[in-house]
Amino acid sequence: MRRPIAETPILTDPEMILAEDSKGRRIVFLQILGVLAIVILSLWLTGMLDGDRLAQGLPAIGVLVTEMIPPDFGRWRDWVDPLLETLAMSIAGTALAIALSLPLGFLAARNTTPNKIAYQCARFVLNTLRSIPELILGIIFVAAVGFGMLPGVLALGLHSVGMVGKFFAEAIEHAHPAPIEATEASGATRMQVILHGVLPQVFPQFADVSMYRWEYNFRASTVMGMVGAGGIGTELVGSLRLLDYPQVAALLLVILGCVTLVDMLSNTLRSRFK
Repeated sequence: MRRPIAETPILTDPEMILAEDSKGRRIVFLQILGVLAIVILSLWLTGMLDGDRLAQGLPAIGVLVTEMIPPDFGRWRDWVDPLLETLAMSIAGTALAIALSLPLGFLAARNTTPNKIAYQCARFVLNTLRSIPELILGIIFVAAVGFGMLPGVLALGLHSVGMVGKFFAEAIEHAHPAPIEATEASGATRMQVILHGVLPQVFPQFADVSMYRWEYNFRASTVMGMVGAGGIGTELVGSLRLLDYPQVAALLLVILGCVTLVDMLSNTLRSRFK
């Protein structure tokens, strides 16, 4: 005699949808729990959950703020040249980054690179430059070429290549294939395809990335002065060493005003490129 075959329940379409929906909610819930666990662990390891330590530190911060008031702008004339140095450093570093990022960006994009070896080498260079902080590069270049703006420009420029080149490559990879295929069908060379099929599409994104990086480099160039690369950061470090907190507050306000002006100018330039 044949054994009776166990009957399996047949789910209707609504039941299948509910089952899939319930499974999806469980997966999302587990993912949220995992993210929360990682966040809580990170807060605990960094001391953010140490209430006693935070409670002791907050009054000290309050005392420091009161010592900064009122800001002392008595030496503002001495800050004009360092501010101009900081501005020049950020512009030169951004220009260096763009000049190096353009070829690396095309080599690091799958649709414009000549072969896989060039692609992997370009990606490796971008990852390497992006992984080294500009402050460390500044220390290295100060030791190599001496004090002044040159090590700051080299540090800002080379570190920026890692990020700018990555954004350039991603913009190139997302370029619409139709103009590229049309240019290739007309018998154009590889360089002509890049100039006429790719570059017109990605130029607005290139301009946006360049402006954003200039804003970042202006802020980062103030830190370069801490390692002897010149600029307004040198004045800030000097005031901190002398514990002249009113002057520190004045310098921070001046830097804030300059960053705001650079941001406004960057927004204006970006709007013109669109």
